Amino acid sequence: MGEVELLSRIQFAITAGFHFLYPPMSIGLGIALVIMEGMYLKTKDKKWEDLTRFWVKIFGIIFAMGVASGIVMEFQFGTNWAPYSRFVGDVFGSVLAAEGIFAFFLESGFLALLLFGWNRVKPPIHFLSTIIVTFGAHFSAVWILVANSWMQTPAGFQLVTKQVGETLVTRAEITDFWQVVFNPSTIDRLTHTIFASWLTGAALILSISAYYILKNRHLEEAKSAIKVGLIILIITSILQLITGHQSAVGVAKHQPSKLAAMEGHFEASAPAPLHIFGWVDTEEQKVKYGIAIPGMLSWLVHFDSSKPITGLNHFKPEDRPPVNIVFQSFRIMVGIGLFFILLSIVGTVLWASNKLTSAKWFLWILVFSVILPHLANQTGWIVAEVGRQPWIVYGIMRTSEAFSQNLSPGEAWFSLILFTAIYILIFILFLFLLDRTIRRGIGIYTKEDIYSKQKSLLEKG
Repeated sequence: MGEVELLSRIQFAITAGFHFLYPPMSIGLGIALVIMEGMYLKTKDKKWEDLTRFWVKIFGIIFAMGVASGIVMEFQFGTNWAPYSRFVGDVFGSVLAAEGIFAFFLESGFLALLLFGWNRVKPPIHFLSTIIVTFGAHFSAVWILVANSWMQTPAGFQLVTKQVGETLVTRAEITDFWQVVFNPSTIDRLTHTIFASWLTGAALILSISAYYILKNRHLEEAKSAIKVGLIILIITSILQLITGHQSAVGVAKHQPSKLAAMEGHFEASAPAPLHIFGWVDTEEQKVKYGIAIPGMLSWLVHFDSSKPITGLNHFKPEDRPPVNIVFQSFRIMVGIGLFFILLSIVGTVLWASNKLTSAKWFLWILVFSVILPHLANQTGWIVAEVGRQPWIVYGIMRTSEAFSQNLSPGEAWFSLILFTAIYILIFILFLFLLDRTIRRGIGIYTKEDIYSKQKSLLEKG
């Protein structure tokens, strides 16, 4: 692997990984905002209005950070990955244009009404804006995941070679747009990612609400919010297990080399155990220092423990992904998912026994568990992307063929250092704004809000 290729990979990993901190939170918070504002419209209880206003502020901060960090990736396709951009331009042009026209503009267009329309429109209209922004966030994720899923399981295209100057250029051109959209991995990956986002938003709500209860602040609002977060967590933690299994079955069918790396399975075709943990020795081609359930992987994929699973030895060495990073990342992701199932069960038991908001040990777990969904999201992304290697478009175009050949190592180093420094500053700004909002608390409005409420009270006599 050349220096420019390695630096370009690292740069894209940093920028994509950093950006991926924010969309899951905004998608998950959107669902909670719809629930909270819906409760306000139904009950007219001011605590639900206060909660919605508070979480809208945090949603606005997250949305701004997501936009700022996401724009960079689009430019990298042209600067660091020009051959790849030419190859997938017809496919990605259609998909990303749909994301911009039908999703992002819908979401950002109604965001102003969500953030600043409290005293300017009637409550049902504001609630409609909340629903539309939430729908826009989900719809945006649909198109992004269509593009990424196409890279994993390409469909609905043909390869066309044309003469450009003195060079022959091969590119993928769409033959069936809906086959591109509904390629073999789209639905599995979309549902798994959406539910992961809901879980991420729930964990943020649970963390901040638990913090307020422990600090004896905004108790009524925090106790209501923690129940909303727990309901979402209960539902999504179970759905994550189901969609994760379906996604793994799809990987076994369409990307067998990735599944083999995920499980450290080397035999070309043989029944495979399920390793709970361990370390893959690629030279000896076995998993060491671990625990395995014989035949369990075969049973999970085929519901038959005697059926074979395609192993890494079925593929040429140059066609195999890096094994240990995929193997370990997969176990971190699954382990965190199982932890949240356990956490939701414990939370349900405490709620049923009226101890949910009095069990300090549980509240402290909620405060710090906010980090775990992000770790699961990042390791899940590593499994998906590193597990696809050496292909940037699975089975069609190698990553080594996709980076810009005229980019110098110095230019690659400069952009990598610059973007890393900028992203560190953006993250510090995000933490500062989030901390300031949390410290200000729930139910704190602007002077304009206070004036509007006073005027409304005076008009009512």
